[in-house]
Amino acid sequence: MVRSMGPISEVDMTYSMDCYFRQSWVDRRLAFTGGSKETLALSISMLARIWKPDTYFYNGKQSYLHTITTPNKFVRLYRDGRVLYSSRLTIKAGCPMNLEDFPMDTQRCPLKFGSFGYTTTDVVYRWNRQRTVAIAEDMKLSQFDLIATPSANQTDVLKSGEYSMLLVSFHLQRHMGNFLIQVYGPCVLLVVLSWVSFWLNREATADRVSLGITTVLTMTFLGLEARTDLPKVPYPTALDFFVFLSFAFIFATIIQFAVVHYFTKYGSGECYFSSDLSSVSSSDEEDEDTWSARRRRTIELPGEPGSVAPGGRKASSGSVGGVGGRGGSFLRRLQAAATPQPSSSSSADSARFVEVIPLSELRVLPASARRRPSAWSVSCLSRPPEASPQPALSLQLQQPHACRSAPRKKRRTPRFNSVSKIDRASRIVFPLCFLAINMFYWYSYLWRSRRLHHVRASGDAAAS
Repeated sequence: MVRSMGPISEVDMTYSMDCYFRQSWVDRRLAFTGGSKETLALSISMLARIWKPDTYFYNGKQSYLHTITTPNKFVRLYRDGRVLYSSRLTIKAGCPMNLEDFPMDTQRCPLKFGSFGYTTTDVVYRWNRQRTVAIAEDMKLSQFDLIATPSANQTDVLKSGEYSMLLVSFHLQRHMGNFLIQVYGPCVLLVVLSWVSFWLNREATADRVSLGITTVLTMTFLGLEARTDLPKVPYPTALDFFVFLSFAFIFATIIQFAVVHYFTKYGSGECYFSSDLSSVSSSDEEDEDTWSARRRRTIELPGEPGSVAPGGRKASSGSVGGVGGRGGSFLRRLQAAATPQPSSSSSADSARFVEVIPLSELRVLPASARRRPSAWSVSCLSRPPEASPQPALSLQLQQPHACRSAPRKKRRTPRFNSVSKIDRASRIVFPLCFLAINMFYWYSYLWRSRRLHHVRASGDAAAS
């Protein structure tokens, strides 16, 4: 009678159980008559005075008899000479396990016992047909379910003769809840997490590479942690296949990004803000340089000195168009627009001119404009010779961007990266492949471990 089982170690391939081990045999010399009692409870000291079988466990390891507070055993004698001998034992026996279907496996742990020195000519072991192997109703296992306990008689032929023995096999089906929580669930989540890179911008190299490396390292740690409680068997288990499958999908995600990044070229939709801004800033720098260069030029008005301006006043050397003093020096500082550039193709009659502005109408440039010369511009107008034979000086102070001395390069609209066709296909192909492989994986291993047979048999029994 088995009261409890455990622990069951895959590393040592052993299992332990606490049981009441009962043996019964008939010794005609101990038969008695008379008296009202059918049985006699003998002292355990009588065991040393009567014959008893030398039973031992063939595959036992470190089994022992409980002796607290007294040796846990008793002897009863019946009228016909039958002796019942019971003892409480903790048996640690070997269990050769096949872990190919781990953790969806069903293990068969045998227990073989028989006589150590008596052959079949002396002792023959038989199971009691009324009670072979009994299991306590309150027995529960943490890692397994005890689904069957078949028993049989067996005879082994050794060099010293034939020996009779009994065999019982404990069929243990492993619980999968712990592995679903600690291994299978995190592996699936890591694979799904690696697919997030399909929705990231293809130029986000640091983000996608760091995500891939993080998932690979986590997957490696998870796979090594799953094998800590397993022996170093030479064949892969079902758990190893799933971990390798998840690792392969995560690694394929990194390879997929490498392919996407290789085919990503300039002009495919990538947003290069640096190039756009550099072109604009270079245009600004050109405008600043042009303005500074024009400030350093000297005004050369065509015509002779002392010509009469439209206002009827003579222009002197200290003034322009009759505006002298501070006004003249101010006008001489704004020279660039009025300076004609010599060119062979230009007409000899045409001339650039500026109109005279009274000093009272001149306004002092604001401080912001003085600090930023490019914020104000001088417009240069060309008048045909028949309209105005005499050149004149014209000053126009305009707001920023109202008129420009040179056409500035228009800011290019940023072009955002289009979605890669490989990423778009991977969003569908990767999940479908992972789902199909998982369905094949779970069906094949659950069918091999007979779990689906039990589910179907229980369903048929419930329907009947």
